[in-house]
Amino acid sequence: MRKNLFAYVMKLIPVILGYWLFCSGANAAEPVLIRLGVQATGTLAWELAVLQNDAQFKADDFRIETQLLANAEAGKIALQSGAVDMIVSDWIWVSRLRADGADFTFYPYSTMTGALMVPQHSAIQSIKDLQGKRLGIAGGELDKNWLLLQALAQKNQFDLNSSVEKIFGAPPLIDQQLKQGRVDAALNYWHFAAKLESQGYRQILDGKGLLQALGIKATVPSIGYVFKQAWATSHKTGLQAFLRASAKAKNVLCTDKNTWQRTLPVIQTSDKAEQDRLRQGYCEGEIKDWGAPGQQAAEEIYGLLRTLSNNQLTGKSEHVQPGTFWFFE
Repeated sequence: MRKNLFAYVMKLIPVILGYWLFCSGANAAEPVLIRLGVQATGTLAWELAVLQNDAQFKADDFRIETQLLANAEAGKIALQSGAVDMIVSDWIWVSRLRADGADFTFYPYSTMTGALMVPQHSAIQSIKDLQGKRLGIAGGELDKNWLLLQALAQKNQFDLNSSVEKIFGAPPLIDQQLKQGRVDAALNYWHFAAKLESQGYRQILDGKGLLQALGIKATVPSIGYVFKQAWATSHKTGLQAFLRASAKAKNVLCTDKNTWQRTLPVIQTSDKAEQDRLRQGYCEGEIKDWGAPGQQAAEEIYGLLRTLSNNQLTGKSEHVQPGTFWFFE
């Protein structure tokens, strides 16, 4: 009897040992490496200042490796070449790539876009007052804010494109053009507009107000995390953990002033009014509701941009491509 019991136990040992090793290996699985392309001046860098260095955001499912990018175009090149796994970009670009057979997809990050700014004592009170004026525009002819501003002008029955003197340039250049009085108004990205507001400049219209004036009421993200859908599928657990941590970091930055202080070295401004306005704008961009109404609104925006750019921005596809927006399963 004892011999049979002993033999039985001996047979079980390899099974138990194998199971233990299997479980140990599963528990010791390496976290997913997310190679993240980051612009030094972008708001994602603010978030990473706490996400990577604060114990409350540490996770076993992912680790971040950052690659600094010179600008948005450099990020697109890095993503398409496989040098990074993820960048922050816009869904119009993602839809165009998908129409050409690419596998990229988009997860919302922020609703903030840009704003139309003028000096405090400017006579300009609405976009109708821009006629005959010099307008600085961050980006080029296909800048989305500029195209949508033209759409609003058309709704008000005038052609903005032919009635203003347009000066295109990089955001810092347009910022300086306004400060030096070389343009009468500036259409620039939101964080440049926020800094101008803290310095006494006046906002005529921001991106959200522009969409509302066009009759688009639902919240639509302007930028988001962009990555390959196949990569997301094979790294789902780590990706979802990262996106949850990102949302948590944004919420903490917007509710806890002590945590916000850790971003100041990255923001690189000692002006308290400027810091406060930047934080306000960053928090206003938080994604709180994203579903069917937002996707329908995105389709409306896409149609406007497609028409106004004569397909140059969107490509020839008549609609936002299926799979452009990525959702948790």
